[in-house]
Amino acid sequence: MVIYGVALLAGCMMIGLVIGDLLGQLLGINANLGGVGIAMLLLIFVTGYLKSRGKLPDATVSGINFWNAMYIPIVVAMAASQNVAAAFSGGLVALFGGALAVVLGLAMVPIFAGRRSSSSVAMEADESLPESLTTHTVGR
Repeated sequence: MVIYGVALLAGCMMIGLVIGDLLGQLLGINANLGGVGIAMLLLIFVTGYLKSRGKLPDATVSGINFWNAMYIPIVVAMAASQNVAAAFSGGLVALFGGALAVVLGLAMVPIFAGRRSSSSVAMEADESLPESLTTHTVGR
């Protein structure tokens, strides 16, 4: 049923928020520390586990997808706007740290995607061709 998907999402959200609050208290920060992210990871792991066991009906998935399309982007946008506001009030070091994290994240995309440099791809292409096509004759 669709309501089970909504209940699963709500349960993951509540657990994530509690864990985020506990992390904040353990570190001496009076804030939720990553509760939404923890909730989303928990939802991914739980749904993956249930799918692998064949215990996640399509109707339940549609309930998760409904709120995935509606709720999660709104929460992520709200959290991101709070982070930007905190960075502006935190000064130049916070802005520099945020910009550095974005640049490093973008630089890591090709590595995580498994792409190789164009020179290694070209070398592999030359190795796969017959020798008669790759030899160069001088003076012809």
